[in-house]
Amino acid sequence: MITVNAMGDNCPIPVIKTKKAMQALEGPETIEVLVDNEIAVQNVTKMAQSSGGTVTSEKVADKEFKVTIQMDKAPQVESEGEETCMPDARDNTVVVISSDRMGSGNDELGKVLIKGCIFAITQLDTLPKTMLFYNGGATLTTEGSDSLEDLKSLEAQGVQIMTCGTCLDYYGLKDKLAVGSVTNMYSIVETMANASKIIKP
Repeated sequence: MITVNAMGDNCPIPVIKTKKAMQALEGPETIEVLVDNEIAVQNVTKMAQSSGGTVTSEKVADKEFKVTIQMDKAPQVESEGEETCMPDARDNTVVVISSDRMGSGNDELGKVLIKGCIFAITQLDTLPKTMLFYNGGATLTTEGSDSLEDLKSLEAQGVQIMTCGTCLDYYGLKDKLAVGSVTNMYSIVETMANASKIIKP
């Protein structure tokens, strides 16, 4: 494990430090990058993915984020453009998830589809501003969810993950919330009302 400490560094320093660590690799390695803001997470993630890395990220604490990069080998030399600071990749889109499965028909297929949908959101060039989870969707943000890694990565990149508290209570999961924060129906309605676009899988 190689640790790159970029806490307190302004863009593009976190990207430059990470790239240097990647180019020094002599074989398969895991690189852990520590940064203090969501934009740095976004920039390091994009650069590492374009260099062939498998990337996950997580919000560890307030203003403390960890980006984990799995590399098979050192990347090929890239253009200087990879070191530029990209703007915030979020817009005012809200994703609303009300079930632990996607579509109607076969339930097992529906669960596979919703997991794939959440992963696909992590790959968007423009991320949503907020993701709302209620009713059966509330189970996706709790311990044991197959989508936790993807949701933590989205949260680390600044996507607000909000889960209905009434729903968590109903399912007996309030103490099992593993990503994001608890919200109420007024905030859910207000967030949707102020959205420029709503996506509902």
